[in-house]
Amino acid sequence: MLRTALALTFFLCSSQLSFAADWQPKQAPLMTRWAKDVTPEKVHPEYPRPQMVRKDWQNLNGLWDYAIRPKDPGAPGQPQDWDGKILVPFPVESALSGVMKQVGPENRLWYRKSFTVPEKWKGQRVLLHFGGVDWDTIVLVNGKKAGDHRGGYDPFTFDITDALKNDAENEIVVSVWDPSDAGFQPRGKQVRKPHSIWYTPTTGIWQTVWLEPVHHDSIADFTLVPDIDQQELRVTVHTRGRVDSVEVVALVGAKQVARSTGKPDQEIVLKISNPQLWSPDSPYLYSLRIVTRGAKDAFDSVGSHFAMRKISLGKDDQGINRLMLNGKFLFQYGPLDQGFWPDGLYTAPTDEALKYDLEVTKRLGFNMVRKHVKVEPARWYYHCDKLGLLVWQDMPSGDRYIRNDQPDITRSAESAKQFETEWANIIKANYNSPSIILWVPFNEGWGQFDTARITDLTKRLDPTRLVISASGWTDRATGDVHDIHVYPGPGSPKPTEKRAAVLGEFGGLGLPLEGHTWQAKGNWGYRSYTDRKTLIREYVNLLERLHPLIGDPGLSAAVYTQTTDVEIEVNGLMTYDREVIKLDDKAVIEAAHNLHLPPPKVTVIAPTSQEKGLTWSYTLEKPSDGWEQPKFDGSSWKEGPGGFGTRGTPGAAVRTEWETNDIWLRREFEIKSADLGKPQLVIHHDEDAEVYLNGVLAARLRGYVIDYTRVPVSDEARAALREGKNTMAVHCRQTGGGQYIDAGLVNITPLKW
Repeated sequence: MLRTALALTFFLCSSQLSFAADWQPKQAPLMTRWAKDVTPEKVHPEYPRPQMVRKDWQNLNGLWDYAIRPKDPGAPGQPQDWDGKILVPFPVESALSGVMKQVGPENRLWYRKSFTVPEKWKGQRVLLHFGGVDWDTIVLVNGKKAGDHRGGYDPFTFDITDALKNDAENEIVVSVWDPSDAGFQPRGKQVRKPHSIWYTPTTGIWQTVWLEPVHHDSIADFTLVPDIDQQELRVTVHTRGRVDSVEVVALVGAKQVARSTGKPDQEIVLKISNPQLWSPDSPYLYSLRIVTRGAKDAFDSVGSHFAMRKISLGKDDQGINRLMLNGKFLFQYGPLDQGFWPDGLYTAPTDEALKYDLEVTKRLGFNMVRKHVKVEPARWYYHCDKLGLLVWQDMPSGDRYIRNDQPDITRSAESAKQFETEWANIIKANYNSPSIILWVPFNEGWGQFDTARITDLTKRLDPTRLVISASGWTDRATGDVHDIHVYPGPGSPKPTEKRAAVLGEFGGLGLPLEGHTWQAKGNWGYRSYTDRKTLIREYVNLLERLHPLIGDPGLSAAVYTQTTDVEIEVNGLMTYDREVIKLDDKAVIEAAHNLHLPPPKVTVIAPTSQEKGLTWSYTLEKPSDGWEQPKFDGSSWKEGPGGFGTRGTPGAAVRTEWETNDIWLRREFEIKSADLGKPQLVIHHDEDAEVYLNGVLAARLRGYVIDYTRVPVSDEARAALREGKNTMAVHCRQTGGGQYIDAGLVNITPLKW
């Protein structure tokens, strides 16, 4: 007995030493604390598909053989020898893969893995699942082609039963080609030469690979449509083989609350009486069991979950179009979430790490998250479902990009087909997630084509959710929402009769923290600071300026950039390694919660020229001293309607051309009452601007914005405002690119409650 125990101990130790010899993580510029928990024996062991759960499965994550070989058609096929071991599912470019090499469009990445089929699976079909492989994939099992797939973000499955050796080892070989930014395919922020807002690419397997046994007559997939108005859940189950009946049961814990039966491919209705509604404050989930029966009483059973919630567009009591949750307006505030990791790139080190980002998001006062030009593993959405985070889901961008003043691109037939196929698969794969409430096919003109048609396609694929056709500055007046980006902001478009208004990106306040940056120098944010105290103050100030926009013009949501630092970007709520929460402060959380209080009253004192050109006196020659004072003689200056600049500048309403480096402006406006709250400038400046009120500096602004934004007036300038006539004077300077200047003034009066 002792000899057996010693032998077993020796075997286990030898196995662990063998694994350690085969794989060691590389050292990235930064590593997360979860990296130490990653071992070949334990790598993403969780069941990967929480919305369609079967008890029997086999995880194929772990060590695979890998090889990088030329893509040249003249090159041999499957490698005869291999380069070493790679830890799946980490991308080959990542530190946790143990390889940390770029593959490039001239090469293919090969994988090989052996496995055995459990004895108890005999007589069943065996499915091979891939959560995500980027991009062009061919799979062979025991030398036979199991299938191929194009798409970096949608899961896919092959039935490999007929290729298996049930009483021997089996071999999977996977071949992947990924051109990254040399191709037209959806790729998000991946580029071969990372810089600025563009990051290290992901090639090959980056989500869990797994096996699953199913009956010949089994459940293929299903759709869930909650209807809170009718108090019912509509379920449609699609099957394989011959299935005679479908039973659907809703449960709370072990208690059955609804049951119904029907046929495959037909809608089955579950009555959910007095439903508990799902919301960020109360993320109530029901359990679901689906059972099918077929020939010879063969059956299949899967578990899932659902929520009773409704997302819609509707008018509030002021007649303003709003984003509604469960029939009520809820201001949505969330971070832009890139989903990158310093050690795993597209793949979080562990499920705990994946969940951590979302827990911090919720703790800092957010109720929403925008998943930016990336799609996450199914478990990420499961965590959002449970935590109560609303999700805006982007389509990963690709192909060519356009400027704000350019028309939609014309894609090749192959490019357009790939986009539409992958987008449809992404929507289908994530259709049942309660947390997803909005789809975003295009961002800032990246790969934007046939906008109206793609919007209609998205609505047909999922009529239960809302659509932002184009987030950013390439709006085509389609979809349910008008979305603008303003850095640092804030700003807001106006809601219309058919669309709500949102601020799809703003903020970007940066803070590099020594020891927690991707590189020592050259890090950046849209606005950068040197200490946490200043960063927190400016963030709170930003949200205080955001709050009035909810009331006027009627902003429904805002997305702050961003959840974490990413590579050289340092504008995250957290550092890239997740070691420091930069905005972990009581004032930060209170500022976010205050966004749900009644917004203050906004009164226009001096309108801008955004909608109607207002007359300004202006000069392009440097004026004499005192030009900003009320009594300055500007009779020799020219007059013209605002705004001033060059056409095509993002967010501009140019009525007077201005193409020189500098412009000086003056205008008078009248205040009916000197009883002011907190005056704010409404300004669009490209680039540097300084604004004076009655000769007193109200604000000095650096850089440029891409739409109208609000800026607090200095205490000294506020004190200088008086009842009757007042003077606004502006100097704007630009050095290159587009240019524009226009300004106005509003008064912010907090409401009492």
